[in-house]
Amino acid sequence: MAAMTPAPAPDSPRSSQSPPPAGTQGDLELELLGLANALYNLGTTVINDSTKERDKPGGGKQVGLRVNEVISHLATIDTMAQDLRTMIPMQILADIDSARNPMQLTRERLERAATENQFMNGKIVAIDSYRKYLNDALIQSFPELEDVLCPVKQEELPADLPAPEKDIAS
Repeated sequence: MAAMTPAPAPDSPRSSQSPPPAGTQGDLELELLGLANALYNLGTTVINDSTKERDKPGGGKQVGLRVNEVISHLATIDTMAQDLRTMIPMQILADIDSARNPMQLTRERLERAATENQFMNGKIVAIDSYRKYLNDALIQSFPELEDVLCPVKQEELPADLPAPEKDIAS
């Protein structure tokens, strides 16, 4: 029986088995993964050290080493950031700081954009319908304005019909 590979997290942008992108972005991604690992190690070390007996020799040295690892990763990321020109909106960073899931934010914003798009399409249809009724009423009252109000456009005609030619004699 073949070993099963774990499925990526549902909010993961790509499979964990795929290689990082080439270049600065890939290096930054690897450094961020290293930072996440260092933060995890720091957290587990703090938990382990807080449950140990205090009188054992060398009890607090591990936390300092883990903190130095985190600082090293942060310094490397800061150095790499000087070469990147990717701008991240402050609202996204504020939402992440307030523990909101980026995937949830993306879904909410897409749903809002779709709703606003449907609303605007409804307005456009309503305006087009009003324009048609207004033009019909104007043509009924002023038949001489029909050529101005309802010109036949080439794109409105079916593909198999030629465009109407104006009668010069009239």
